[in-house]
Amino acid sequence: MLDQYERYKRVIRDERLPVALVDLDAVDHNIETLLADVRQHGKTLRLASKSVRCPWLLKYITEKGQGVIRGILSYSVTEAAFLVEQGFTDIIVAYPTVQPVDCQLLAQLNSRDCRVAIVVDSEAHLQALRGTPERPIPVVIEIDLSYRPLGRRVHLGARRSPLRTPEAVLELARKIMQRRDLKLLGLMGYEAQIAGVGENNPFSPLLNPVRKLIKKLSRPYVAQMRQRVLELLRREGFSVEVFNGGGTGSVAFASADPSLTEVTAGSGFLCSHLFDYYAHLKLKPAIFFALQVVRISDPGFVTCHGGGFIASGQAGADRLPVPYLPPGLELTTLEGAGEVQTPLRVPKHITLRPGDPVFFRHAKAGELAEHFNEYLIIRGETIQARAPTYRGLGKCFL
Repeated sequence: MLDQYERYKRVIRDERLPVALVDLDAVDHNIETLLADVRQHGKTLRLASKSVRCPWLLKYITEKGQGVIRGILSYSVTEAAFLVEQGFTDIIVAYPTVQPVDCQLLAQLNSRDCRVAIVVDSEAHLQALRGTPERPIPVVIEIDLSYRPLGRRVHLGARRSPLRTPEAVLELARKIMQRRDLKLLGLMGYEAQIAGVGENNPFSPLLNPVRKLIKKLSRPYVAQMRQRVLELLRREGFSVEVFNGGGTGSVAFASADPSLTEVTAGSGFLCSHLFDYYAHLKLKPAIFFALQVVRISDPGFVTCHGGGFIASGQAGADRLPVPYLPPGLELTTLEGAGEVQTPLRVPKHITLRPGDPVFFRHAKAGELAEHFNEYLIIRGETIQARAPTYRGLGKCFL
């Protein structure tokens, strides 16, 4: 790893820090790793834009997928409109909206050459949408796949859709079919308690056996629910063109599900550090940010400038960035990753001086883009591109 540190250090020697970089060799490895199961089971993969937030990288990953990566899973209607401007033509907005301005924009985006669908899970969502018979808005019904044992007294998973039975999904599908300005495109069933939970988390190791058990118990339920919903809709004469599921943490499981037509992944292509903690994933870190060492307050410590890039989600140590290169550095317990400074413990065999870079990994790949205007795209010791992030392009969608 020291060789990797010296190589990255040479690449950014003329750059102003902080700087963010993406290693294409690692990205290529992750693409092949994630697509192996997708190809094996004849599925396609929809790329989650929230985990990338950089048009250059979205296009690169899609092109490297050689037809297996098809379409974008977007996180807002305004982002979808921006991605249409960037040349993407097959988009599903994964989160509902009832704002009139969003719904009007969504209707405008759909054309003969472009399909922008949106996820719905209630009649309130349908009432807000207004397409036309000539240009109906495609909609995707989301099923709740959270695990609710003990008579549903325990909830394990994301709080998303209220549709928890095949019959509830069918009822909403019938209401869609009554509308000439809407079109049922398909279904979404996201298993958050499997896809979004690493079972080898070093920050809370005592909970890892519980995480493994939850995932084990959830898998049969998730597969059976998706199958039951699909069979009921087909029996009632509905066409399901798209059935989306999965995430980076469940690509293998979702790819093997015969009910699904496609799976979703995003973070795994860049492999932020939360995805080190999945037992079955063999990904390579591909995205980093570098801070300069500016102080040495005590022997065995250095202080970097900036670094407080904390990830969203349940607050905890695993949401902090982790120092990666040189190896062996640790955040301090009292300060963590700070807004303007980040102190680090330095092992005895490592020497750092003011001006030296330290490379960190963010917990969530997409959120790093909100802190940098561009990514340095590197291969080997060459900067191949300077790719603007959404922030660098003046965009902020949530």
